[in-house]
Amino acid sequence: MGVMVRTPLTPEERERGERLGRLLREARGERSMAEIAAAAGLSAETLRKIETGRAPTPAFFTVAALAGVLGLSLDELVTRCALMPL
Repeated sequence: MGVMVRTPLTPEERERGERLGRLLREARGERSMAEIAAAAGLSAETLRKIETGRAPTPAFFTVAALAGVLGLSLDELVTRCALMPL
């Protein structure tokens, strides 16, 4: 059994992660990180990492859950963050 090694992020992935984090922070507004994370079924620490771009490639279901809680459409997220290759 090999040890999982995370491949370094490409500049594109880092950039996408920062855009996603910015968008989620803006959508969260005055609501607390803990409140949004709990509603999406995440830990506040996971949400913090996504918002700060330290988890730039979150799982699709994580993004979908956050989008639902924040009232963002996945289409909008994909368009504005280019989360997926077009």
